[in-house]
Amino acid sequence: MHKRALLESAYDAAVAACKRPETIIAALPPKPAGRVIVIAAGKGAVPMAQAIEAHWPDATGIAVTRTGYGGPLRRIELVEASHPVPDAAGQAAAARCLALAESAGEGDLVLVLLSGGASALLAAPAPPLDLAAKQAVTRALVRSGASIGEINLVRRHLSRIKGGRLAAAAFPADVLTLAVSDVVGDIPEDIGSGPTVGDAGTTVDAQAVLARYGIADPGGWSESVKPGDPRLARSRFAVIIRPDDALAAAADFLRAHGYTPEIIEKEATGDARLVARRHARIAVDSCSRGQRTALISGGELTVTVTGSGCGGPNQEYALALAAAIKGLAGVAALAADTDGVDGNRDVAGAYVDGETLDDLEEADIDVATVQANNDAGSALGEIGALFVPGPTLTNVNDLRMILVDP
Repeated sequence: MHKRALLESAYDAAVAACKRPETIIAALPPKPAGRVIVIAAGKGAVPMAQAIEAHWPDATGIAVTRTGYGGPLRRIELVEASHPVPDAAGQAAAARCLALAESAGEGDLVLVLLSGGASALLAAPAPPLDLAAKQAVTRALVRSGASIGEINLVRRHLSRIKGGRLAAAAFPADVLTLAVSDVVGDIPEDIGSGPTVGDAGTTVDAQAVLARYGIADPGGWSESVKPGDPRLARSRFAVIIRPDDALAAAADFLRAHGYTPEIIEKEATGDARLVARRHARIAVDSCSRGQRTALISGGELTVTVTGSGCGGPNQEYALALAAAIKGLAGVAALAADTDGVDGNRDVAGAYVDGETLDDLEEADIDVATVQANNDAGSALGEIGALFVPGPTLTNVNDLRMILVDP
């Protein structure tokens, strides 16, 4: 099997491992005496809601997902909205979620199903902040190079639904949150910006993030619900699928195809180009030692956007890696986001190998110019290197695999 096909198949295996309905059902409590009110949000909202409908056919509620990620639901209402920049559909959906939570009472179960993308999909700016101002802050944060933890800290303090507020609205009903983690460390308050858990961060901390990246203060701050708040007493939270599951599945797949898998970084963070160069050095070392290896990493990388091109962290990583492995015939890699979306287009990432730089040069593409304009997506697209699997209906962070065949 060609290395590109092998890597894409490994990606498929990793994604499939993170879409198991049985993990959702196994985490459910006995059916409550009252209503089951489902509030699902994220790129995996539809398959998660479908699992609940199959198990508890009388469950009702709402599933909010990214545009294009929808699917058939029976009694649970489907809403598609914009990601990563929120829109009016997401704002209306957030209001609907809050109303459903507020309608719950003793004996009801508010079942919150979270997956990657929920933060942007549930837009409930706190007055006097309006949607346009929330969109502007989101765009600035995404382009700034801020980590997802920093971005979600700001989001939790500019919202009426995040930072424990959804669970507070549902009190005294029981709340159970089942989460597919898309964040480094599986931190509950960062998954979907923690709508059902307490948040120790403060508005001062959030304002400091904006100051750190030179982003204007939009106003409209409000304090999140804190740990120990009595309104959270009946709220429980469980991570049922995590990024480690994808890494393990990719490792198992590549082991079965003759490679020795090595998880070089479970939770890689930081600038995509710098991480790519670091990983390239590991690949070169493995190659020099004659080891047939699959170097696997997860985490979530960032890009500080200074240009006007198209791309994303995985495409930036792939281009920088290609430059560092130029001429190495035995090295090939796939860098992709497990949700099928990397950056500002519906592209998951890219495949590169030791010949990629030669292909770019033959196409008269100057890599330094491309990088200065943050235009890795256009450059890699010109040579057919982009990876476009379409909506995966899940999100467990990035998956990067480097095959070394000495």
